[in-house]
Amino acid sequence: MSKTYDYIFAGSGLAGLSLLYRLLKEPGFQHKEILVIDYAKKTQNDRTWCFWEKGEGPFESLVCHEWARLRFFSPQVFKVFEMREYRYKMIQSGDFYAHVLDFVNGFSNVRFVEEKIVGISEEGEKVSVDTGDNIYSADYVFNSTGLFYPKMNEDNTLLQHFLGWFILTEQPVFDPEVGTLMDFTLPQDHGTTFMYVLPTASNMALVEYTLFTERVLEEKEYETALKSYIRNKLGVQAYDIKHKEFGVIPMSLARFPAHLGKNKRIINIGTAGGYTKPSTGYTFQFVQKHIGRLLVQLKQTGSPVVDPTFRERMFEWYDRTLVDVILNKRLTGEQIFSFLFKQVEPERILAFLANESGFLEEFKIRNSVPQFPFVYSGIKQLLGVGRS
Repeated sequence: MSKTYDYIFAGSGLAGLSLLYRLLKEPGFQHKEILVIDYAKKTQNDRTWCFWEKGEGPFESLVCHEWARLRFFSPQVFKVFEMREYRYKMIQSGDFYAHVLDFVNGFSNVRFVEEKIVGISEEGEKVSVDTGDNIYSADYVFNSTGLFYPKMNEDNTLLQHFLGWFILTEQPVFDPEVGTLMDFTLPQDHGTTFMYVLPTASNMALVEYTLFTERVLEEKEYETALKSYIRNKLGVQAYDIKHKEFGVIPMSLARFPAHLGKNKRIINIGTAGGYTKPSTGYTFQFVQKHIGRLLVQLKQTGSPVVDPTFRERMFEWYDRTLVDVILNKRLTGEQIFSFLFKQVEPERILAFLANESGFLEEFKIRNSVPQFPFVYSGIKQLLGVGRS
């Protein structure tokens, strides 16, 4: 008879390893029998996660650089702002994977298998995970695979897609104390398009070409845009590309189920559980927030099922409204963010985008953008009409 685990982690990316690490930090869960299933070991430095937060987070020791000053550019607005409450932080995924796996290796009750998951199903009070070669059983499965993704298409989903280069210059040309959050002074022919520049030293920076559109581009188009920006906007002629990153993140009106099964034994986490913020694509910090709530619930009740609060539903409505406005081309992303940064104190915008703002701040933010497009899309999303 095959072994039954307390928890199976289906997938070992950001969400899976964050939950595993933080679960094992809790003495009450250090004896649980845990299985982690993924088709590949996480050893590559394949992602750079950036986010803003107040104070120190659970992975503070892995922050490789942070910024207290940020810039926003568009044809209408230019702002450099000092942050008082927040810091903008960067973590390399390679450091994250190594840190978590080194910690987990100290627990004999955690097993890893490299197999491809083909199915997950609830069977009474247990959940089965099928890899084609084996079937594993557990009380709960924490799923971060794409098995249960909703249907996404050009009608209900924007794609945040990007190519980023870490460049090393011959001369010191950057100010490592100031990051560029968004530079919209680029052609907007494809849709919402901006550059993102995060210097980590006077001669090193992440330069990223980012778009919110329905379709990805040809590889050459990203490269051409990056080369032009580095040469013409940054004034850098000679540089080496030390690392490349390409990614696609859904910004969708589709509903990502938080849990599945009659007895709610399949718990979706990460993007699969709706942890990616639809309006921005930011994931790292929202993964940590959701996991924090999940752990509290698990400790208090023995169940990891977390229902959204009223405030979380409200922020979800804000997100869906913004995505609907851009999808239906009522306003462009460049127009929306220009209105916001022109009229609202930038750190209040960051608080809003972090789901940490208050009602007064949200009132000011709502009044800083043209009313009709947002009221129209807001009512649609409130009523569940149209794209979903």
